[in-house]
Amino acid sequence: MTPQALDSLSKQELIALILAQQEQIRQLMARVAELEAKLNLPPKTPSNSSLPPSKGQKANQPEKAKKLRKGRPGVARKLAENPDCIRDEFAAVCLECGKAASLSDQLEVYAYDHIDLPEIKPVVTRVNIHSGACRHCGKRIAGAPPAGMLPGSPFGPGIAALAIYLHTRHMVSYNRLVEMFKGLFGLEISEGAIANIFSRAHAPFAAEAGRIDAEVRAAAVIASDETSARVEGQTCWQWVFGSATAVAHRIAASRGKAVVSEFLKDATPEVWVSDRLGAQMNHATAHQVCLAHLLRDSRYAIEAGDKLFAPGFNYLLKRAIAIGRRRESLADSTLLLYRRDLDRRLGRLLAVEPDTEAGLKLRRGMEKCRDKLFVFVTRRDVPPTNNASERRLRPSVIFRKVTNGFRSAWGAAGYAAVCSVIETGMLRGLSAFAAIRTCLAGASVLAAH
Repeated sequence: MTPQALDSLSKQELIALILAQQEQIRQLMARVAELEAKLNLPPKTPSNSSLPPSKGQKANQPEKAKKLRKGRPGVARKLAENPDCIRDEFAAVCLECGKAASLSDQLEVYAYDHIDLPEIKPVVTRVNIHSGACRHCGKRIAGAPPAGMLPGSPFGPGIAALAIYLHTRHMVSYNRLVEMFKGLFGLEISEGAIANIFSRAHAPFAAEAGRIDAEVRAAAVIASDETSARVEGQTCWQWVFGSATAVAHRIAASRGKAVVSEFLKDATPEVWVSDRLGAQMNHATAHQVCLAHLLRDSRYAIEAGDKLFAPGFNYLLKRAIAIGRRRESLADSTLLLYRRDLDRRLGRLLAVEPDTEAGLKLRRGMEKCRDKLFVFVTRRDVPPTNNASERRLRPSVIFRKVTNGFRSAWGAAGYAAVCSVIETGMLRGLSAFAAIRTCLAGASVLAAH
């Protein structure tokens, strides 16, 4: 406000202006104090929070003194047990005297393997369907197409499986797929043909994904997690629901509870394993929260200065995880005693008053889920962390970063179905490529062993 404007104000207006500015100064000082307090807090890193490893600053390794390399005997590749071809090579003449060499003089053998790939070319089968009129009744007759070689697309299941495998598992774009098929196999194929292959594969993968959903839904223990996905320029979410025998993926527009409810279809598992996201809670009779997340949270509270609650809670979590590693060798009664001891220790910790805001926040969170920390101790089929679900989503995170998402809803749904087939197949001993071929052949990966 200019001096002229101030001179024009009355005494009451000046008093009101001063009081308003004093209130504004008070609010700004409180904000400054709050920001200064945050300056003393440790930064969030992948080791003390849920930040992904890619968000962390990689420290330079300290220089190490070079050590003299000690010699050791060389190690060669083992010879193949069943070589495809064996070639015996004998000397024809002696290089010293020039006389013919005898086979009986060459008893020593030096063997090695030579491994190479043959030139890979597509196998083209011309199918001629003959037709005509029956000489007896005059009705039209025609040959039937051979199994697996129906008219329509000229590309068989082997080409379709390879294209789906390279695109979904290794993030190879349509343009690079065209180049790879041409350069590696001498096969001319267009991007449109590849898109048609994916479109035709949608039905068998969707059917198999439905069977996998039912398998997971019927399981006693389900682990779940979610990550963001981009579909038609919008942020969506890819969910994973896993059991001991199957893994179901789906991409939805929501991160809310409705997605889980729609997947379960009124089923109620015995135990749900996840992080503490609200959408993941209250879907089963019991809930096991991820202790790996809580270890990072307690580590942050310790770094933020809490010396009362967080250190003891961090120790308690490590003790529980150590007990979990020994579950198979312990009796049920022993595990029950351990569970009761952990609950008692937790109760005593929750009675402690933390001395920092970070410690208070951690304790408040643990008060809300104190019955969800140690379910795994007495349930041998329940993991203490949700790491398996996070690992199952990792390829999709990389896919999102490489491809920037999906341009159509059916493409997103098809990708989720392929992920379900691959992950379930791998649980049953199939490679990702073998799981895709199995599904395209009309068989179920659920039947694989």
